[in-house]
Amino acid sequence: MPTRLVADLRPLRVRPYGRLWGSTAVTSVGSALTAVAVPLQIYSITRSSTYVGLAGLAGLLPLVISGLWGGAVADVVDRRRMLLVTNGGMALTSTALCVQAAMGLHSVAVLLALVAVQQGLFGANTAVRGAVVPRLVPPELLAAANALQSSVLYLGGIVGPLLAGVLLPIAGFGTLYLIDAVTLSATLWAVAKLPALPPLHEGVDRAGVRQIVAGLGYLRRSRILLVTYLADLIAMVLGNPAALLPQVAQETFGGPRGGGPAIGLLYAAIPVGALGAVALSGTFTGIRRQGAAVTTAVCAWGLAVAAFGLARSLALAVLFLVLAGAALIVLSVFRKTVLQEAVTDDVRGRMQGLDVIVAGGGPQLGYALHGAAGAALGTTWAITGGGILTVAAVLATVLAFPAYWRYRADRPTSLGAATVGTATSAAGPVTQPASTTSMPSAPASE
Repeated sequence: MPTRLVADLRPLRVRPYGRLWGSTAVTSVGSALTAVAVPLQIYSITRSSTYVGLAGLAGLLPLVISGLWGGAVADVVDRRRMLLVTNGGMALTSTALCVQAAMGLHSVAVLLALVAVQQGLFGANTAVRGAVVPRLVPPELLAAANALQSSVLYLGGIVGPLLAGVLLPIAGFGTLYLIDAVTLSATLWAVAKLPALPPLHEGVDRAGVRQIVAGLGYLRRSRILLVTYLADLIAMVLGNPAALLPQVAQETFGGPRGGGPAIGLLYAAIPVGALGAVALSGTFTGIRRQGAAVTTAVCAWGLAVAAFGLARSLALAVLFLVLAGAALIVLSVFRKTVLQEAVTDDVRGRMQGLDVIVAGGGPQLGYALHGAAGAALGTTWAITGGGILTVAAVLATVLAFPAYWRYRADRPTSLGAATVGTATSAAGPVTQPASTTSMPSAPASE
């Protein structure tokens, strides 16, 4: 595959994928507004990062359940229809968030309950969305499609926080939730224009515990997936400072209560770095040493986060978060593509469901952990210590599994025969392909 300097836009020429990409672009702005508004509203009510961290715990169990069950459902239903249902549910939840803000309830319990519902719907939606992409684009465009899909999420992560910083002091939390509901409603039309995406296999018409267990068995036999997931968890649990950004903005950089430019810049910095890396993604989507790429990306993320924790200048803090964002998108691109390449379509939904738990549950745990650590130790120790622990933990993991560093996409058996196995799926035996040479290497976390 020839090296490109800029992003590969060829997947956008595939009309169904282009529609999905466009719908994600619309929704990402609204969801980013809610992602900023919820922790800020909780912090404005309680003045405690511990309560902000509870928002992560409130959404964790629903995310885990919906990831497992939603992934199994995605393997037996029309995936377009499932996208419509879950997007519609998230729109209703954002409307409820708007109503509670307009009524001035000032109830952390209500906020946490709505976060739990939203995370449940998000988990199922993300599981089916990830399983849809390989059905829409040819294998040689899969890595580029994943990078493009991540680009709009991070673009929303830039526009959303900056817009939130401007709107919050003027319009309040309710307006941000309302915008999210409107964008989610608008994207339903684009999703409806996708082609029907029924299961490609026969033999089962329901999702249950047996199908979920079969998916877990498939994962247990694939060490490449296990180590990749572990690396992502290390980065997101130990090195994710998101829960402490409201506290850092106010205590370190003098931001006003309830909003201001500092919080907007801090929230936007990681997406800026990620989007910048996506713009140059042609330089790394052809890398075949996926294990080395994941390891390097996690180390770069941890070091950048550690430096951010020590920064006392807003400009430097933003710079280090931009670098962290660039490392994060590389990790996301390779994690997603490894997952999509290594499994067959009849188990892909369940693997995407597990990916939801890792990619979504990891940050939620990190949210709670950093919220408690920030309250007990202060932001510097919590953030910088977490970044250093991230680097140490991922290096220890790779030392324990040295073959992972040498893993190549065109040599899937390089981790040994134990990584290639057979699991019972809903449609019968599912055997990991002996070769994925025809598929590209290399983009959630999102």
